[in-house]
Amino acid sequence: MDVRNENIREEILKGTLRIFNDKGLKFTMDDIARSLKISKKTLYKVFADKEELFLAMVDYMFDKIKESEQAVVEDGSLSTVEKIHRILGVLPEGYKDVDLKQLYLLRDKYPKIYKQVERRLETGWETTIGLIEQGIAEGCIQPVRIPILKMMLEASVEQFFQRDILIRNQISYQDALDEVVEILMEGIRVHG
Repeated sequence: MDVRNENIREEILKGTLRIFNDKGLKFTMDDIARSLKISKKTLYKVFADKEELFLAMVDYMFDKIKESEQAVVEDGSLSTVEKIHRILGVLPEGYKDVDLKQLYLLRDKYPKIYKQVERRLETGWETTIGLIEQGIAEGCIQPVRIPILKMMLEASVEQFFQRDILIRNQISYQDALDEVVEILMEGIRVHG
C-alpha cells in the first residue's frame, strides 16, 4: 500500500473511532464517509465492509497501545514498579475518551471481531512479563506466578467486554482498568 493510501486508511480508522465513540456499534459506513468528507466509494476501496473496517480498527487500537507501552518502557525517569503500573493500564492519549465499554456488544453482534479483541488481549505480553521479571529480580515486586497475574488482568478486561457491568454502573473503561491495575499492583508490589 502506498503512503497516500496508508494515510487515507489511518484517517478512516481514526474517524471510525470517533464515530464509534458517538454512536457505538450502530455507526454506518455513511456516517464515516460523511464525517470524513470522503465518498463511500473511497471508503469501500479501502475497506470492503463494516466488519473488515472494525477488524482493522481493533488491530489499529492494539498497535497504538503497544506503541504507548514502548514509550513507557523507554522512559528512564520511571522506576520498574511505575513502568509496570503504567503498562498494565496503558491507553494511548487519543483513546482516553473512546467509549471502550461498548465493546461488550461485539460478542453477539460481531463474533469474529470479538475473537480478534480476545486474541489481541492474550498476546503481546513479552514487554510486560519482562518488566515483572525485572521487578522480581530487583526485589520491588513479590515473586508471583506471572501466568496467574496475566490471567487475572486478561480475565478482568475480558469481563468488561463480555458484560454490560461498566454501562450499568456508569463506569468508564479507563476508570475500571485503572482500578483493576491498582488492585493488582498493590498485591504484587513489595511494601516497605
